[in-house]
Amino acid sequence: MTTLFGFIIVLGILIFVHELGHFWAARWAGARVDTFSIGFGRPIIKWHDKHGTKWQLAVFPLGGFVKIYGQDDMFNSNKYNELPAEEKQGHYLSLSKAKQSIVIGAGSVMNILLAWFIYSFLFIGTQTIQLPVVGQIQETTPHLQVGDQIVMINDRATPSWGEMIIRKELSSGPGSMQLTVLRDDAAVEITMPAGVWGILPDASKTTTQQNGLFTAMGKGASEVYGQTRLMLTVLGQIATGERSIRQLGGVVSIAENSGRAMAAGIIVMLAFIAMLSINLAVVNLLPLPALDGGFLLMILIETITRRKMDGKKMEVILMIGWILLLSLIAFTILNDTTRMLTR
Repeated sequence: MTTLFGFIIVLGILIFVHELGHFWAARWAGARVDTFSIGFGRPIIKWHDKHGTKWQLAVFPLGGFVKIYGQDDMFNSNKYNELPAEEKQGHYLSLSKAKQSIVIGAGSVMNILLAWFIYSFLFIGTQTIQLPVVGQIQETTPHLQVGDQIVMINDRATPSWGEMIIRKELSSGPGSMQLTVLRDDAAVEITMPAGVWGILPDASKTTTQQNGLFTAMGKGASEVYGQTRLMLTVLGQIATGERSIRQLGGVVSIAENSGRAMAAGIIVMLAFIAMLSINLAVVNLLPLPALDGGFLLMILIETITRRKMDGKKMEVILMIGWILLLSLIAFTILNDTTRMLTR
């Protein structure tokens, strides 16, 4: 029940914030919003606001959507041109390319802002920092010893455990990485094989730091940047074969980790939501059909070529994009299930 409840809360927040970005941007741009839905399928709860938008909570909460008037016909400019003048008002195709881009990209922007807000909030006041000191070590990890403090990876400082993990992931790939560790108050240089890593922190090795509002906001922005760069690096390594695609997780992993985060307390839960919010933003902005990034790419192509991308070809491309996306979701569920059975 904790896992289910945590999953519903985490997914609900991420979806609502993402779709709220599209909704606000559409309203600002002058487009008519017909439906704001959390979930798919038959509505469980629904109501209409004063602007005529139907708000609903649907039976399958694994996603959501904002239905903008005319967006379904975005590749059918002939149909738009045949509309009477009064029916063109609020139509998606009545918006400029710049406004269309803002409407499409606003969902991911809201997810980034949510992550920044959460991290900034977590950094305000007295912050406990987990030092990068090895507390436990697995047999598969060579060279390191319990009590080692990892102070640098590839000549980049690692002042905390979290930053050390990010730096390690950014340095992963073929070959090896160079570590500088403090061992018995002496600096030791270690060459670690890439991908070989099995350590846990020493929970007793922490320090505290006082952060004001602006310092916390700066640290929050830095954390968002680091997580975004990490996500892009991991996706790039998967695309080039440097990292196994079997490391991808899906809704089962999200559900499982949501339950763990909820059980660990509000701080861990908020940090988990912030991390997933960044991942959602990055994935949505990938230039692939059916994703927000794919639509932004189409708008860019139309702007450069000064030609409207019309017709059945675009519908076929979007259908292929949806098939690929659903196949990827199915693959990640298979990965999650395999990991669970292996455990």
